[in-house]
This record gives sequence, structure tokens and C-alpha cells, in this order.
Amino acid sequence: MFARRIVVVGTGYVGLTTGACLASLGHRVVCSDVNEEKVAELSRGEVRIHEPGLAELVQEGIAAGRLEFVVGSAGAVAEAEVVFLCVPTPMGSGGAADLAVVEAVAREVRDVLPTGCVMVTKSTVPVGTSKRLAEHLGREDVAVVSNPEFLREGSAVHDFLNPDRIVVGSDTQDAAERVAALYARLGAPTVLTDAASAEMVKYAANCFLATKLSYVNAIAELCEQLGADITDVTEGMGYDRRIGQSFLQPGPGWGGSCLPKDTAALLQVAEAVEFDFPLLQATISSNSHQRQRMVGKVREACGGSLDGERIGLLGLTFKAGTDDLRDSPALEVAQLLGEQGAELIAYDPGLRGDEPELPVGLTLVDDPYQAAKGASALVLLTEWQEFRALDWNLIAEALNGLVVVDTRNHLDPDVLRRAGLSWRGVGRLPVAALS
Repeated sequence: MFARRIVVVGTGYVGLTTGACLASLGHRVVCSDVNEEKVAELSRGEVRIHEPGLAELVQEGIAAGRLEFVVGSAGAVAEAEVVFLCVPTPMGSGGAADLAVVEAVAREVRDVLPTGCVMVTKSTVPVGTSKRLAEHLGREDVAVVSNPEFLREGSAVHDFLNPDRIVVGSDTQDAAERVAALYARLGAPTVLTDAASAEMVKYAANCFLATKLSYVNAIAELCEQLGADITDVTEGMGYDRRIGQSFLQPGPGWGGSCLPKDTAALLQVAEAVEFDFPLLQATISSNSHQRQRMVGKVREACGGSLDGERIGLLGLTFKAGTDDLRDSPALEVAQLLGEQGAELIAYDPGLRGDEPELPVGLTLVDDPYQAAKGASALVLLTEWQEFRALDWNLIAEALNGLVVVDTRNHLDPDVLRRAGLSWRGVGRLPVAALS
């Protein structure tokens, strides 16, 4: 396989990972962005995205001369063989993905794309986008390919370089094969299909995972009613190869940059063709219910009312290993707690304190013991590994009320019990403190 001249438009989470990883595979990659300050930082090897291994790959690519960063797309694509669109597709009106940025980039570069170039949508886009994009380009000599990403925040570099599969879709077979060849060194199973099917794969996969999570959260609630233990139940389920071990962990609900947006988008697509999708509707409704259920657990721990209660929060990001607050279930639970009158003190090792998305009335501190100080209850919302290693005797001394609500079943109840704390999890019986 020989190296390709690749342009990646957009240096966000997906774009920067895509560019750095493709460069590590030997390709010559130019990443473009409209933000001049960001381009300057990346050109110096400075990466602000919290993603293990990404900064090192960027620095290695720059040092090897295979990776560079420029401002603007039109100049960057002049000699490109493949152009990846990795720009935002946020949730728009009615839940549909907003393609304004994708279409704006297509208009910007359509007259300067070289003959034979391939344009690739890497961002999650609705079914039919490749066809729509080809019409926007109006270039019969430029093929459009769908190549969805399957990257998990916190392990994106690993996922890119160790993929479960590569999905490439196009109505032009040669273009699909050219894009698939970019990943040849990875040796992953490759699915070559039409563009619409490739676009559907991403939505179908993410919505299935959301459904699996909503299902296990419902089973956890039922376990609480029946006196069963969700940990043992999911272990028994997970050994079934038809089900698998992943996405069986109950919690405060699913969130992040993908699942909420993709479930809403697929539901909107279904409604547009008058397809009734009650299973997906129930998945979304169940997720909203789960947030409220976690608030109920905290309210119960505080004696039935949250008004005026000081509540310590451990974690706000949507998952451990990232600084991403987008559609974070932890943040939504915090918002709901605040709406019921709670005073909120939070600690998250991934946050720096300058995040604009934090709810009004929430104070972010830089120490977990500060979050616990004087609190009526301590609530774990994000499963950061360091929370398991806290000095729970010190936490007990700092707390006013000796209850920990563990919405992730992340902590060892026996450790807390020995420290004089009561533990309340999800889908498991409460554990009382040693008297």
C-alpha cells in the first residue's frame, strides 16, 4: 500500500484523531480548521482534547513530516486524493442532524477539488447524505464515500488503530475500495456497501447500544423491587455469547456526543417516512426516567426533601477518561438536583473549572474531600477510577450525612461500610454502615 495525500477538514475530536492516526499509518495528512489559534497550537503539537495517546501521535506526525495543520479548506484540498469531512453535525430542529457545516464545506471546496478526488463523510450523517452531498458538489469526477467512525471517547486512538470493523459505502465501487485501502495495515474486517447502508450502520449500531443500556437500567430497577442483584444478573447474562459483556453496566443513563443525538436523528428519519418506531421511543423515554430515578435516590437519602440540602457530587463528565460534558447524564442529574433546591458542590478530575455548561448554583472544587465537606449526601455520578482509591475514612469525617449514593455501582460497599458510611447503588440492596 502506498501513502495517500489526505486532507481532514475539522480538527475536533473525530477529525484530529482521524488525521493523527492516518498519519501514523504512513499517509501524508493535512488537517484544516477555521480557528487560527487552534491551528497554531496544533502546529506546535499542543493538543487540548483529553484523549490518551492523541497528543503523542500528533507530535510524532509533525516530527516525521507526515502531519500538518492549516487554516481554511479551499487551499488545503488542491492536491488531495482523499478529503475527510469531520465537521460538527449537531442535533437540529426536531432531532434531525444539522448538515449546515457539511454543506458549507462542500460549497467552499467544490471548485478546487482535483479530478478523481474522493470526498469522505466521517461525521455521523443521516441516511441519504452522500447522495445529497454529491448533488451539492455537482462534480461527476469527484466521488462521495461514507466511512462512519466508531470511536469511543477515552479510547479513540486505540479504537481507530484496533477497529472491530471498517465500514465503507459508496455508489462508486472504485472510490469505496480506495478509501478501504487507507486502512489496509490495520487488518480489520471490512464491509464494502452502498452509501445509504454505510450511513445506516452507524445509526443502527448506536441506537442498539442505547437500547441495551436502557434495558439494563430497567432490569436494575426491577431488581431493586424484587431483591435481586443486578451485578450477578448481568454477569449471568454476559456469558451468553449472543448478548456479550459490554453495555450491561447500569447507571444514571446514557449520554455523550453520540447516543442522544443519534437516537433522536434516527427517530426523526423514521417519522419522516411514516415508520412507527416504538422501541426506539421507549429507549429514549426510559433514559429520561433514569435521570429522575437517580434524583429520587438522592432525595430519599436526604430524608425526602432536597430543599436547602448540601449535596457533594463526584464526577460531572458523561464518562470517565474524558472532559466532555455534552449530554452528560451526570450533569443532567445535577441540574435536576439543583432545581429541587439542593446546594451542589462537585469535583471532577477531568474539568478545569472554566466550563460554561455547568448549572447555575453548582460550585466546582479541585479536591474530592472539599466536595464531601458538610454534605448531607455524597453522590458518585461518573466512574473515575481514582474515586475507588479515596480515603473513605476522611470522607466520612467530612460528610454531615453518612450516605453515599453510587449511581454507577463503582465503589466497594464493604470499604464504605467499614468507614462508617451507608452505600446505596443501582439494582442492588443498600449496605448499611457498621454501627
